[in-house]
Amino acid sequence: MEGVCSLETAYRGTNKMITGIVFGVLTFWLFAQAMVNIVPTVQEDLGVSAGTLNIAISLTALFSGIFIVAAGGLADKIGRKKITNLGLILSIIGSLCLVLANGALLLVLGRVIQGLSAACIMPATIALVKAYFEGEERQRALSYWSIGSWGGSGVCSFLGGAIATYMGWKWIFIFSIIFALLALWLIKDTPESKAADTGNSKFDSTGLIIFIITMLALNIVITQGDEIGWTSWITIVLAAVTIIGAIVFVKVENGKSNALIDFGLFKNAPYTGATVSNFLLNAVAGTLVVANTYVQEGRGFTSFQSGMLSIGYLVAVLAMIRVGEKILQKVGAKKPMLWGTTLTLIGVGVMGLTFLPDLAYTIVVFIGFALFGLGLGIYATPSTDTAVSNAPDDKIGAASGIYKMASSLGSAFGVAISATVYATISHTSGVSVAATGGIIANVIFAVIALLSILFLVPNNTGKNDVR
Repeated sequence: MEGVCSLETAYRGTNKMITGIVFGVLTFWLFAQAMVNIVPTVQEDLGVSAGTLNIAISLTALFSGIFIVAAGGLADKIGRKKITNLGLILSIIGSLCLVLANGALLLVLGRVIQGLSAACIMPATIALVKAYFEGEERQRALSYWSIGSWGGSGVCSFLGGAIATYMGWKWIFIFSIIFALLALWLIKDTPESKAADTGNSKFDSTGLIIFIITMLALNIVITQGDEIGWTSWITIVLAAVTIIGAIVFVKVENGKSNALIDFGLFKNAPYTGATVSNFLLNAVAGTLVVANTYVQEGRGFTSFQSGMLSIGYLVAVLAMIRVGEKILQKVGAKKPMLWGTTLTLIGVGVMGLTFLPDLAYTIVVFIGFALFGLGLGIYATPSTDTAVSNAPDDKIGAASGIYKMASSLGSAFGVAISATVYATISHTSGVSVAATGGIIANVIFAVIALLSILFLVPNNTGKNDVR
């Protein structure tokens, strides 16, 4: 395999390896993510404030998003299996902190470690798939990876709630430890894989520091801007830090041989189209917040009833991921990416019809969630495969890190922007108008995602593997 060193170049990936990778992915998407659904229980049990708990919840996604590119680059340099194993060990330590927590300290520490764990596992496991699977087998492996991530995030609400109700919330993280241990055992026979030694192994610590400062400032502006005040000097200073940090980061990183983010990757149009559309479609996750909040505040639904409205989303995502893989194998990547995004756009759009009476609106939202899930399910594997197959072998960890960072940051920013639009409009015009405004913001994200695929992804993308 050109540009890649591995201990056994003839090795081909197995189902045992895929299972281990999926179990590793689930430690974040299923178990760590379940924290968002058990807030009252954890707060009562540990006696921490709501503010502390909200910070603890957000830290996992934030640390994952910030460090995922660095972890992907390290995986290329020192070994993708090593970084995967490191991520699984960190997952065990982070979960153990939560199991042993009796106050804020271990809770916050555990969530930070879980974020670092996810940053290691996600790009390194995608890179292992690229190293040891080819063609349709790679696409099949990436489908199961997507089922672990998309499916895990869909199931976490129900599973986390069930475990917390019937066994106690700490059992969620005991199960996470078990899955991480199983993952370590299942991938133990997988040989190491890393990029060929280029002679420049020095880590880009300067780039990482600038990136962390910039992302932290941006995250605070988006998530806390409404509470701090959009015209507050703190918000203005943080916005300035974000803009200046982004400019400095691009200037410092551009052309650097060991850059944290290799901007040269974006010269490849299919990779850029997949990454940009991935960011935007993850931003559409804001729809979940807007729709669930509106049906509870405006239509009198309970949290359980609003959760049941989105059951079609979960079923559709899980059912369609492998269908998206089969479409990819028949017609290439561009068409299923376009079809999936269009279905998502329609599904999200109909949820904005808040003028409908209760029964009609309930039916429309249920159908909308199902279309949303159908679209994302069809889009997932063709998009991931496009990003993976168009990245150079010696930079697949870093490229996967950027692609998955787009997922994390897209979701975080989409939720924050949607919630801000909803809250701002509801103060002046009521929740129905606010819900329509929040949904329109997500429709705009989906439209731009559609345009990015249309203009950036060539028609023949993925057709080399088509029979």
